[in-house]
Amino acid sequence: MLQPVKEKIILGIDPGTNLMGYGVIKVVGTKASMLAMGVIDLRKYEDSYLKLGRIFERVRGIIDSYLPDELAIEAPFFGKNVQTMLKLGRAQGVAMAAAMSRQVPITEYAPTKIKMAITGNGSAGKEQVADMLRRMLHIDKEEMPHFLDATDALGAAYCHYLQMGRPTVDKGCSSWKEFMAKNPERVKK
Repeated sequence: MLQPVKEKIILGIDPGTNLMGYGVIKVVGTKASMLAMGVIDLRKYEDSYLKLGRIFERVRGIIDSYLPDELAIEAPFFGKNVQTMLKLGRAQGVAMAAAMSRQVPITEYAPTKIKMAITGNGSAGKEQVADMLRRMLHIDKEEMPHFLDATDALGAAYCHYLQMGRPTVDKGCSSWKEFMAKNPERVKK
């Protein structure tokens, strides 16, 4: 069960070196709605360092526009070749540095975790994720982006929203007595 939140803005990022997706959701109470989604198009830059600089500038601009409380970022998928992993890791790191420069807390999610949270299937396709997000966030078909990097980023933000308010179990407790002592606010009297 999600815990009600007064208001929270979550920025989701899908790192990329040609197209970097972003999605912004607003949470009020236990309801989430989309504020924005799109891509940072880096295809016109040939120099990889110019791309990284542009990522930093654009992510900071998005942060300054929407003032997110938290950033949810997709972790690079480890099945690709080493050069691709290095490029994606750099893009992800620069986006994270932009968030840190604005004191925005960061949570990283594996692609399979995001897909599982949105569709119930960790190996779902990008199209399935996009369609589920469209339905859950009540987005008109005409508003859906051409590039699925944007919906992947929105998926990271929505996955983070779904994780909110879920209590974590303290695995350090060896008995109920110890658990109750460490968590008095969770014990009914």
